[in-house]
Amino acid sequence: MRLDPVALFHDAARNVPAYRHFLAERGVDTASIRTLLDYAALPVVTKENYVRAYPLPERCRGGSLDGCDTVALSSGSSGQPTVWPRRLVDELAATERFAEIFRTFGADEHRTLAVICFPLGNWVGGMFTAAACRHLATQGFRLTVATPGNVVDEILRVVDALGPLYEQVVLLGYPPFVKNVVDRGSGWPDRRLKLVFAGEVFSERWRDLVAGRAGIADPVTHTAALYGTADAGVLGIETPSSVRLRRELSSTTFAGGRLPTLVEYDPGHRYFETDGDALLFTADGAVPLIRYDIGDEGGILPGNLVYVFGRRLFAVSLYGANVYPENVAEALEADDVVGWTTGRFVLRTPESDDGDRYLDVTVELAPGHGGEGRENRVAEAIRAYLPGVNSEFAHYVPAARQLPTVRFRPIGDPDNFPLGVKHRYSR
Repeated sequence: MRLDPVALFHDAARNVPAYRHFLAERGVDTASIRTLLDYAALPVVTKENYVRAYPLPERCRGGSLDGCDTVALSSGSSGQPTVWPRRLVDELAATERFAEIFRTFGADEHRTLAVICFPLGNWVGGMFTAAACRHLATQGFRLTVATPGNVVDEILRVVDALGPLYEQVVLLGYPPFVKNVVDRGSGWPDRRLKLVFAGEVFSERWRDLVAGRAGIADPVTHTAALYGTADAGVLGIETPSSVRLRRELSSTTFAGGRLPTLVEYDPGHRYFETDGDALLFTADGAVPLIRYDIGDEGGILPGNLVYVFGRRLFAVSLYGANVYPENVAEALEADDVVGWTTGRFVLRTPESDDGDRYLDVTVELAPGHGGEGRENRVAEAIRAYLPGVNSEFAHYVPAARQLPTVRFRPIGDPDNFPLGVKHRYSR
């Protein structure tokens, strides 16, 4: 059964005060919306024109938070965290997506320890993931959930104490953080490790790198990424077939030399559209979202596939060229760099004393490593890589300005890499 976006629209127009006002301000005749063609002409909803423009209760049915049993905070990737109410039924819909991943991992047959490595508290990743995994345990999966959060020592303590009691261990967290855990730990092949990622785009080379360090022989079936948001929960998941297709496409040049995340979505719960390069979705929930532009670039492919480049906000501009985090991330995967950095960084384009803009890259050091004298090595790796994958950078940025300034900061640096929140790759 597919989500009927037209029916959801009429429900929201009748019962959600904020959306009713939103439509009236824009002169929308709700009775005229009868088909998907009509629906596609509706105004796009964004955080600016809707979420931040109306009080939270008014964005719920009946203008009330009644029936919402919990709340979560968005990661604040745009700098302003947002409160999102949740209902149990919202968690159950997301649980179906987690079930697909854990079934691929064989957790319906093998004793599995699921270790939540996302930040806990009001931030959506950890609590939402833990809830979905606990629901799976009640549905017949042989699953036990541990919630150490994003504290590496606690994660390793849990894995060392409980891992031998299970047939496999699954780590769930943001990609750079999971890599940190893998790098700090040992004995992973004995744990039959599986990995679930969310929140960031990564390359297939990075997947292979982490899988190799974790003793994972088949990264296609033993790793998976979620496309999820605080706004609407899980929107899509990687499956073995989508990963295989992505690996085939990894040698293909997309816009700006970027490789998107490629996920399958459930048309019973999500409806996707595009508006130019913007990816729109419609989803029911405690706060119904109609033609919502979350800020992600992407598109739709046959077979209920969505490709996602990530947030438009994350790119920085230099001499008119968009420089994307994915481009720099792959440069930092060079063999002589990847062993002593975490993979996290911050892009800036400050102005020099002479009034010229330049690319500034602050890189997080792996635990126990120093960066003294290595700045130029990283800067050269970035300069060597960017022009080959980003034609704008190659043609717009003068050759004399293509070498970035690189600075190092220790892991967890509060100004650049604060713990407990989703990382922002550009400032």
